[in-house]
Amino acid sequence: MTEFFDALETRDPAAREAALLAALPAQIAHARAAAPAFADILAHVDPAQVTSRAALAKLPVTRKHELLERQQAQRALDPFGGFSALRFGPDMPRVFASPGPIYEPEGTARDQWRTARALYAAGFRHGELIHNCFSYHFVPAGAMMESGAHALGCTVFAGGTGQTEQQVQAMAELRPAGYVGTPSFLKIILEKAAEMQQPLPSMRKALVSGEAFPPSLRDWLTARGIAAYQCYATADLGLIAYETSAREGLVLDEGVLVEIVRPGTGEPLPEGEVGELVVTTFNPAYPLIRFGTGDLSAILPGTCPTGRTNTRIRGWLGRADQTTKVRGMFVHPGQVADVVRRFPQVLRARLVVSGEMGNDQMVLKVETRETAAGLAELLSETMREVTKLRCEVEMLPPGSLPNDGIVIEDARSYR
Repeated sequence: MTEFFDALETRDPAAREAALLAALPAQIAHARAAAPAFADILAHVDPAQVTSRAALAKLPVTRKHELLERQQAQRALDPFGGFSALRFGPDMPRVFASPGPIYEPEGTARDQWRTARALYAAGFRHGELIHNCFSYHFVPAGAMMESGAHALGCTVFAGGTGQTEQQVQAMAELRPAGYVGTPSFLKIILEKAAEMQQPLPSMRKALVSGEAFPPSLRDWLTARGIAAYQCYATADLGLIAYETSAREGLVLDEGVLVEIVRPGTGEPLPEGEVGELVVTTFNPAYPLIRFGTGDLSAILPGTCPTGRTNTRIRGWLGRADQTTKVRGMFVHPGQVADVVRRFPQVLRARLVVSGEMGNDQMVLKVETRETAAGLAELLSETMREVTKLRCEVEMLPPGSLPNDGIVIEDARSYR
């Protein structure tokens, strides 16, 4: 039995990159032609010219709040805000809703969200029963995993959320090979099973997502005979990355093109730097181009010890949207990036907001090799010009600031 879902996972990295970039112009052209929102966002883009990551990086990043704003503005005419390439009817079997609400279309493609690959890496195989405890209500999570399980040749028990005792009973009687759902709910189910003195001997594997999966919980599950692996997916994009038996980061899915950008901007960061995950999918039904997830991560060097050759990320490292209100004014990470962009001497910057409620103070900490006092004054003046707020500047040597993706640190006391 092969360790890999398909041959794509072990491709030469250069061949993978070439294939993704070769498919990019057609997907951008399709997004412009079929999704009115991208006809607007990419109006001045020539798809045929977007054949490199450098060219892709010049396109605007569309973030979730913009998607919601367009949907809200166009509810009466188009509930999808112009982002769906499909219309109601047989080509769109279902519609889902994420908090906002943001409405997402489902297409008819097999394994629409590409989750079969993550299930396979977690150990699930053809002919098994999977107990699916992701929600089937409103959000697409349950359907996302079910479609992947069906593509893998598995049967699914639609457990959904809640009703813990009934979940235990179904697991005991149906004897599924494993579980998919949030890790915290799996722990609750196992604790309930222990309370009921009901063994669940068939439960030996799990694919979890939707929340943090700390090593302590992974070890807790391992001690009870369950090998649990995590994946990173969103309602808009489907599977982005998945864990393997090596447990060294998450391997990117074969159907996405991922960039790590400086929070608040669309500027790609070098390998190892923490920044916002920006994803381009090749889904014809929902063609999202440079979609900002709002999540922080970083590229890991090298390839997975299992033999999978795609890029790995460190996993979820926090949220990129660090917008902060200071003295009644919103300060955005993009404003800090705008200031830094004007000074090539600055290598990295971090705005620290401190003080007690009502007495806010801003200090822009910058890494630079420049020692002239005039740079600090210019930076302070530029910060005031951009944010309309007073700001002190602290000069630091290179390597002083942590590599955690934080652009604005709110260190105020709210007691």
